[in-house]
Amino acid sequence: MRLVIVSGLSGSGKSVALRTLEDLGYYSIDNLPVFLLKELALGLTGSSDATYTLTAVGIDARNTEQHLGDLPELIRHARANGIECRVLFLEAESDTLIKRFSETRRKHPLTRADRPLAEAIELERRLLEPIRGEAEVTIDTTRTNVHELRDLVRERIAGNASPKAAILLQSFGFKHGVPHDVDFLFDMRCLPNPHWRPDLRPLTGRDAPVAEFLEASAEVGQMRADLIGFFDRWVPQFETDGRSYLTVAFGCTGGQHRSVYMAEALRRHFEAGGHAVMVRHRDLP
Repeated sequence: MRLVIVSGLSGSGKSVALRTLEDLGYYSIDNLPVFLLKELALGLTGSSDATYTLTAVGIDARNTEQHLGDLPELIRHARANGIECRVLFLEAESDTLIKRFSETRRKHPLTRADRPLAEAIELERRLLEPIRGEAEVTIDTTRTNVHELRDLVRERIAGNASPKAAILLQSFGFKHGVPHDVDFLFDMRCLPNPHWRPDLRPLTGRDAPVAEFLEASAEVGQMRADLIGFFDRWVPQFETDGRSYLTVAFGCTGGQHRSVYMAEALRRHFEAGGHAVMVRHRDLP
């Protein structure tokens, strides 16, 4: 069981860090009251639900000063109960935070009519000092953009592990229209067509006789190998860039034989690589 507490100054990137952890498979809870942390830790210890094996919580200065002061003891309590608890603290220079709030026109959570932004930032620094003192990982985002911060969180919390993208493979027939909202579209109409074999015409690309017919063709083997090489080369780049989902469409004339076969062939390849894969054959009954 692993618990990551994400805290830090408002405007320093806590939301980005939490979303990054969520993409890495963490169950994320934002703005958790400190007094509930102990109950959460006890619940995680007694839970057999794999959903909560990796949990990340965001804690900020909207908690009272007394509750924030209790946090170090709560962290020690969680660790004593067998939870691997890490604290990630994000900060930035005051001038940078003021600029960010000015650009986004968001209100700092501690500002009031008698407390301007600069004073609210300094108050927040003081309130969060107990959490900062417990942090194993501290990241200064003054000169860090969103993409760099995401990479830093992956590297320092998850050992630079990029999440595997979930992949949707879709077959379709061009005569029924081209699907929208796909990332990649490949045309299989250049491959031998089982439709012209009367015994194969009523079958689909999921049936063994159709697969055997297609796999007897050198062109089909080369197309499959080229597609696998393309995806092996470029999917990790998309994952590194933070893409969580990819949709790949394969088209043939009717959406029954060649496109279905290729979607199923790529499904096996992606599943062997550890991806979550969904296959939809749009034009099959």
